[in-house]
Amino acid sequence: MRALTVQPLKAGSAEVLEVPDPEPGSGEMLVEGLALGICGTDREIAAGEYGWAPPGRDRLVLGHESLGRVHTAPPDSSFAPGDLVVGVVRRPDPVPCGACAHGEFDMCRNGRYTERGIKEIDGYGSELWTVDTGYAVKLDPRLAAVGVLMEPATVVAKAWEQIEKVGARSWFQPERVLVTGAGPIGLLAALLGAQRGLEVHVLDLATDGPKPEAVRALGAQYHSSGIDDATARAEPDVILEATGVSPLVFEAMASTASYGIVCLTGVSPVGRKISVDVGAANRDMVLENDVVVGSVNANLSHYAAAADALAKADIGWLSRLITRRLPLDSFAEALEARSDDIKVVLDLTA
Repeated sequence: MRALTVQPLKAGSAEVLEVPDPEPGSGEMLVEGLALGICGTDREIAAGEYGWAPPGRDRLVLGHESLGRVHTAPPDSSFAPGDLVVGVVRRPDPVPCGACAHGEFDMCRNGRYTERGIKEIDGYGSELWTVDTGYAVKLDPRLAAVGVLMEPATVVAKAWEQIEKVGARSWFQPERVLVTGAGPIGLLAALLGAQRGLEVHVLDLATDGPKPEAVRALGAQYHSSGIDDATARAEPDVILEATGVSPLVFEAMASTASYGIVCLTGVSPVGRKISVDVGAANRDMVLENDVVVGSVNANLSHYAAAADALAKADIGWLSRLITRRLPLDSFAEALEARSDDIKVVLDLTA
């Protein structure tokens, strides 16, 4: 079979290779790969910035945003041939830490977790892959064209859970959310905000093209003139930050209404320094009971929540988020980020 592989820490090593077909072990399904979503993590691994091959190997099968169809499944499982499925990305550490032992491997304390297509386990970028039935999630068959959005949807499902858990420390009835960034994470965060009945605002740099169109099609308000203008108009109770742009992160921290919550999902690059009035930020956060919380990855409960959210969404709207579909052999083009991209998808069957 063909698989998209990379030699971690070696830039330019991404290559589609012929590799042996996988053999499912005990409790595993054999899955036909249908599609693979490409994100910034994949691009960073392909650029040699990080990544870990499986033990004893020098190459890693790339890809963690999966979509496949079950080929064979254990007879005693809840899966059957033909089911539409995605594979979970992270696996708990072998020790395990307390969080992993309680099924919260997204909150691993010692960093010994592994991740499909990222850290020590082959990913889903192949024509066939295997997955333990305990780390697979069944999707509504109607999502066959857009189910590859599942993994980023799990990230925002967790982010919203964190927001609601933090909010529950006192009376909490948010009315407005501002999402910064109109990439896949930002737009799916906006979707889940709309599904919660909130007034949704989205901030991004684009002034035309698929991003503002997708926001407006959701019934949300789009802003492109900067965070000061966006927060003045939105007066957000919640800000979900999905860019990782350092100045924007700090602006967001100071821009919510009283008892505001800022949830950070974008990862900022290190090394960039900006001037910040820490005293003013501290004063506002203390006097207004504000909270800033970081959120990354997802566990099985978030996969279930994301599957439910996608099943409830308009399929046509979800289709807007996939702006480029390419065959597997065009992986190099898929790994090139474009300003008008939302989600780039590799077709594993082409």
